Amino acid sequence: MRIPVTWHDHMSAAAPYTVDAAYMSRVKQVVDWAQAEGLYVVLNVHHDSWQWISKISTDHDNVLARFNALWTQISATFRDEPRTLLLEGVNEPTFDDATAAQKTRFMNELNTSFHRIVRASGGGNKDRLLILTTQVGTPSQDLMDDLYTTISGLRDTNVVATVHYYSWFPFSVNIAGGTRYGDDARNDLDDAFARMHDTFVAKGIPVYLGEYGLLSYPDDNHPSRIERGEALKYYEHVGHAARAARVTTALWDPGFAYLNRDTLKWRDPALFAWIKSSWTTRSGTASFDKVFVAKSSPITAKSLTLNRNGTQFRGLWHGDTKLAEGRDYTVFKDRLTLTAPALTRLTGAHATGTAEKFALPTKHQGDQLATMEATYADGTNAGPADWTPYQEFNVAFSPDYPKGTIILTTAFLKSLRDGEPATLTFHFHSGAKVKYKVTKSAGSVSGTAVKES
Repeated sequence: MRIPVTWHDHMSAAAPYTVDAAYMSRVKQVVDWAQAEGLYVVLNVHHDSWQWISKISTDHDNVLARFNALWTQISATFRDEPRTLLLEGVNEPTFDDATAAQKTRFMNELNTSFHRIVRASGGGNKDRLLILTTQVGTPSQDLMDDLYTTISGLRDTNVVATVHYYSWFPFSVNIAGGTRYGDDARNDLDDAFARMHDTFVAKGIPVYLGEYGLLSYPDDNHPSRIERGEALKYYEHVGHAARAARVTTALWDPGFAYLNRDTLKWRDPALFAWIKSSWTTRSGTASFDKVFVAKSSPITAKSLTLNRNGTQFRGLWHGDTKLAEGRDYTVFKDRLTLTAPALTRLTGAHATGTAEKFALPTKHQGDQLATMEATYADGTNAGPADWTPYQEFNVAFSPDYPKGTIILTTAFLKSLRDGEPATLTFHFHSGAKVKYKVTKSAGSVSGTAVKES
């Protein structure tokens, strides 16, 4: 658990920069509560980074003195805590009105001052894990190289490097066409974790990804910017890349985004389960998690590309019902195709029923039904009267004018071949004809109107 602490409003702004005793006591209470629950804890200096530390270029001596005084007091308070407490010098530091060279110097100065003060405080702080950051927590190669130079110069095996990662920016906030978790976003993540590994992990320096997530997800105050399936691809990829690079991760939860602090329950249990699974295994995804079926045109088969990610395709389910391969879908290499009959049944743009009961919505508009013709695609007759395509009135079908339906009887439904669509042509006394296609599958029946070309 990372406990971000803002000290600015609870310490004097002038020397000796004393932290309010009640506030320090409260921070310690929370840290101790977390450790009592068996959690590792990261304690830091958080929003102070932009509230006053960022002024170091124009008020160097006072800012550095205040920073050192703050860490002297924190170190004294927590010197006897167990090693399950880690200390992080500063969160996402920025430096106003400074050149690149000055920023590098200020970052090194803060990191080394933090390290020196904590180690000098003795007790458990002599070998406690200390976390040092790049500028703004950015995992760019130049800033991580600067941090590596600082850490290697300390000659301390109990130092951890930290950076943050919020994905490729256009995808993270859905701007500049970043609507999908495509090659740009995937490559950005792969490159970032490769840099973390090669710069630090491969050289014996552990990396703590102190924050990750998406900058606009989740957000209950607005419509979701990022389509859910595309967001899940990012979270899955982070878990996999972190395991491969041997990087420890921390999900950044601003307020109530992921965990409801009142109920102590995950607001999106499925998302948390997805994230948790990524700690030990991979999950397969698809090119998109939806298929769109136009209401205004005949339903056709739809295909998706499977991203197996080393997994095996076991099957396709609709809720708790397993769909039938070959009839409802096909898989060829990495291409998953949902058949037109399955989509007709699943989209809800049709009538459904069982092998005992089925009714077609019908606008009779004063007309009266004369007969029903039923055939299969191969030209053979469908229905109990298999010697003729014209089925018997009130035995195979029956109109219900008050309810606006045509009922297909149990006898007709049970006579249908499983999985083979039958085309029904309803003839009305006015001369009008309406075509409908029905399919019986595993005890259920679905149907949809057929438009004449």
